Amino acid sequence: MLRDVLGKTFRFLGYTVQYGCIAHCAFEYLGGIVVCSGPSMEPTIQNSDIVFSENLSRHFYCIRKGDIVIVKSPNDPKSNICKRVIGLEGDKVCTSNPSDFLKSHSYVPKGHVWLEGDNLRNSTDSRCYGPVPYGLIRGRICLKVWPLNDFGFLRASPNGHRFLDD
Repeated sequence: MLRDVLGKTFRFLGYTVQYGCIAHCAFEYLGGIVVCSGPSMEPTIQNSDIVFSENLSRHFYCIRKGDIVIVKSPNDPKSNICKRVIGLEGDKVCTSNPSDFLKSHSYVPKGHVWLEGDNLRNSTDSRCYGPVPYGLIRGRICLKVWPLNDFGFLRASPNGHRFLDD
């Protein structure tokens, strides 16, 4: 009797560890569901929207300008932020705010990306903390899941004029 109970317990623990490892690998390397909060990505992503973030792009260095990414916050490593990639390494980016009369530009250093929220007037982004190391990218958002009336691929940036082709 005791042998049966121990056998079932160890079998259950073995399956739990196996499925836990599979779940970890799926969430780490394939992707997962993310709830976005805050106004920085409005109107593209509203507060409390639910999106699907895929992680393969970051592993294969397939992040492009215009992609919306989930990134470890440079200011608070315990939290993630959601921003749009405006520039990749070597790109010339506008580092000033839209309201600034004189525009300043800079180049994104090697191994970094330049991130900005779509709501430029209410976003803490690379204009505040500078270029972000590529290694902080956790995933690329590819699909809005909730609300259902807005289900589908994300729309283009309302700030397309900030992408420089120099």
